[in-house]
Amino acid sequence: MPHTSTTSAGNTATTPSRRTVLAATAGVTAALTIGQTTAHADDDKSLRKLISRMTLEEKVGQLFVSRVYGHSATAPDQADIDANLKELGVRTAAELLAKYRLGGIIYFTWAHNTRTPHQIADLSNGIQKASLDLPRGLPVLISTDQEHGIVARVGRPATLFPGAMAVGAGGSRADARTLGRIAGEELRAMGIRQDYSPVADVNVNPANPVIGVRSFGADPDAVAGLVAAEVAGYQRAKVAATAKHFPGHGDTEVDSHYGFPVIEHTREQWGTLDAPPFRAAVRAGIDSIMTAHIMVPALDPSGDPATLSRPILTGILREELGYDGVVVTDSLGMQGVRTKYGDDRVPVLALKAGVDQLLNPPKLDVAWNAVLRAVQDGELTEERLDESILRVLRLKAGLGLFEEPYVNARCVDRTVGTKSHLAAADRIAERTTTLLVNEGGLLPLSRREHPKLLVVGADPASPSGTTGPPTGVLATALTELGFTATALSTGTAPSPATVDRAVAAAGDADAVVVGTYNVTATSSQKTLVERLLATGKPVVAVAVRNPYDVAQLPGVRGYLASYSWTDVELRAAARVIAGTVRPRGKLPVPVQRADDPARVLYPLGHGLSY
Repeated sequence: MPHTSTTSAGNTATTPSRRTVLAATAGVTAALTIGQTTAHADDDKSLRKLISRMTLEEKVGQLFVSRVYGHSATAPDQADIDANLKELGVRTAAELLAKYRLGGIIYFTWAHNTRTPHQIADLSNGIQKASLDLPRGLPVLISTDQEHGIVARVGRPATLFPGAMAVGAGGSRADARTLGRIAGEELRAMGIRQDYSPVADVNVNPANPVIGVRSFGADPDAVAGLVAAEVAGYQRAKVAATAKHFPGHGDTEVDSHYGFPVIEHTREQWGTLDAPPFRAAVRAGIDSIMTAHIMVPALDPSGDPATLSRPILTGILREELGYDGVVVTDSLGMQGVRTKYGDDRVPVLALKAGVDQLLNPPKLDVAWNAVLRAVQDGELTEERLDESILRVLRLKAGLGLFEEPYVNARCVDRTVGTKSHLAAADRIAERTTTLLVNEGGLLPLSRREHPKLLVVGADPASPSGTTGPPTGVLATALTELGFTATALSTGTAPSPATVDRAVAAAGDADAVVVGTYNVTATSSQKTLVERLLATGKPVVAVAVRNPYDVAQLPGVRGYLASYSWTDVELRAAARVIAGTVRPRGKLPVPVQRADDPARVLYPLGHGLSY
């Protein structure tokens, strides 16, 4: 008998029973345990039998993970239908699965996949049903980028945690494990079984434009420990974690979304700086590892990006590190992988290098047909495809997708954004806020001496699903803590008129809190802070992204680092400013002097307290 699940709209959707799903998938069992990279012989035998029944077109489809627009698998909004037709040649996710027999779907906020937890769960169920209803239909591995901090595709009311560098400042492996477990439980409740997290890159370059606070820090051993801990949390939740971006994206000044970074580390430097977190992930039984669209000449002098490098993916990752789990590319729409070869060659070369999952090609039809032709022409063997499909199916089986592909509304309500989960995120955030400067004991601010606060500063676009803007979140939190706080957004590049307005507003305040965001030597944020300091009013600064800001503003007597401008981190910073929580974070990266970058201003591990 089919069982029913209530959708968020109150409708009743019929979904196949576990028995039906098992029958439709040739009796594959889920005896694999998450985190294992070597399947039992009996399980592999069942999976190989399943593969042997697949057509070549179905095999090609299993290797691809694609975006699709819309909140529903069968009835998206017209604008999303139009976007799907333009980019993918289909109207809906159901049509996409029928046409390409995809192994995976990736959710994005901008693709309108992630409106609410119940909607996400319904979309996931719709995708699974559409795939399983096909001849020889298989469950779909649904994934997303839920790193927390500044990169999150599922927002409120789901629980949002501090980002990796904040967790690095907290330094607690237990907190990293808790983050992975709770984040995984919430994703799984919504039908998302693969998370492209944690970031295993070691951020040794302060100028890194793409990793930065997405990294746990600059100490390879500390990063390795936190990566392994977070992976363990995801494993407990039965969600596949993904260590990224192999072989290490931490020392680059180019964003691989828009260019082709080159990492000049020697082989020895790579082994010391970049490799430890990935080795730790492999030892922890990581289920998937994502490639980087970067060139590392010391590892492969061919000039190819790592995503297309057999010496890196097969020679180092598979053979040297002993990894036999799923290798997924970073998005194939990024410029870093497209500079040398066309979109028809990239997926073929990635498979030849050792990749298993081809993520989000810019033109799915071009990529899919290129792989199909490569097999038909003999450039790729069907046996090579079978190797990767076996890894993908092992992962699906280990996650329980063959037995339980569907989720239900009750589980969403019991799991996503619960009070206990939100409280855990707040507690973790409180252990991450880092006090960098506190001259003359300016902090904590006294509600008696400084009752009226002006909150000014940068208001970058709020990370997905947070309330924002940062000045408003800080002002609200400080008001709830007993101050009277007023917010005035001055932006990341305040004009002279904006600076004048902020200085005038400071005249009515007892103290000023200013949020800084990626301050440079020529930034007008410096002018703003210097003019505020000249008023004689106490000025407290909060670096709401990179902690390196402090080096550009030596006159500030009280400086905190929150590592992100998400609500959970800003509220924790407010509690530190108010003194209801003492600062406990320690810098997970060194901060160099602005006037002499060769010298360290604040070393790794620096952090004050009350």
